[in-house]
Amino acid sequence: MKSSGALATLVLLILLLASTSEAAISCSDVIKDLRPCVSYLVSGSGQPPAACCSGAKALASAATTSEDKKAACNCIKSTSKSININSQLAQALPGNCGITLPVAISPNADCSKVG
Repeated sequence: MKSSGALATLVLLILLLASTSEAAISCSDVIKDLRPCVSYLVSGSGQPPAACCSGAKALASAATTSEDKKAACNCIKSTSKSININSQLAQALPGNCGITLPVAISPNADCSKVG
């Protein structure tokens, strides 16, 4: 009797976790992932730091749904307006890290076209 109750609780917990993972990515997650890139995007040169590429890869993996991509885009857009980033470095970042980012790192990104 106890084990079937525990199993039911475990199944319920798995279902709850699965449903919450479909929620849009939070801006704090996006900022946490890309924080190691800020100094590079403002005044860097050459290859981005390894921590920056790791964060960009984490963001690329996390932003899978259209909702996630739009949320990440809007977060990057609003955050990058307060930071004077080098647009050439920002555009080159995904390629320099060997990944494809589903969103542009730009204060002028058109997030309505993301997804």
